[in-house]
Amino acid sequence: MNTAVYTKHLSDSRRSLLGWALATAVIGMGYASTYPSQKDNTASLPEALREAMHVDASAAGYLNASVFGLILPLLAVVYGIATGSRAIAGDEESGQLDLLLAHPLTRTRLVLQRFAALATGAFAISVLVWLALLAVRDSAQLTSVSPLEFLAQCLNLALLAITFGALALGIGAAVGRRAVVLAACAGIGVLTYAAHTFAGQLDADWLARLSPFHYYLGGEPLRNGIQWADAGVLAAVTACLLAAGLLRFNRRDLG
Repeated sequence: MNTAVYTKHLSDSRRSLLGWALATAVIGMGYASTYPSQKDNTASLPEALREAMHVDASAAGYLNASVFGLILPLLAVVYGIATGSRAIAGDEESGQLDLLLAHPLTRTRLVLQRFAALATGAFAISVLVWLALLAVRDSAQLTSVSPLEFLAQCLNLALLAITFGALALGIGAAVGRRAVVLAACAGIGVLTYAAHTFAGQLDADWLARLSPFHYYLGGEPLRNGIQWADAGVLAAVTACLLAAGLLRFNRRDLG
């Protein structure tokens, strides 16, 4: 199979991907390093937030609150949306998409290879985050969380980025307008995060299950290791979003 689109996209985005990976890893490592001095402050968080993110004074609880509950998923979602919105809609608005498709390249192959490049970037970022956290695991008193449990949470971080990347790529493939993609994905991101955070307070557990953040964090990978069912749900949602966008992309006229 010809993977020229995949390799070219990765090559063109290598600098930005390296920047994303390094910045995300450094930020995650920095926040994780503050656990010894900040662990007792978790009690000051709102009760709804503590319940939704399984926050307590333990290492896993603190990481759920400060590292994997707020800052890293935000960065992962932004990466996914930004990269996904450029994959098709960005090229269509700039006029580059017609030039690409003038080659012997089907629309389906273009979308799938651009998506594969996005997913590769998400996994690369998560692997670097994992290595960064292992580097400070002993000095930051995080030894109660095993390397495998860190890896499990980083896997879910990658899947969260890929899910929102598929959402952005799918909407972009369907409508071809990057502004629409960014607005829609931002709105969906805020609504699904709120659903995950406040569903328990509203006695609406079913609402949390509509949010990808529930499957990202709800199974507590930092305590329980890899949650295959949750990972499967995120993968299935990703496949559905990609398929829906691809179906529309193959049927519409390009702008």
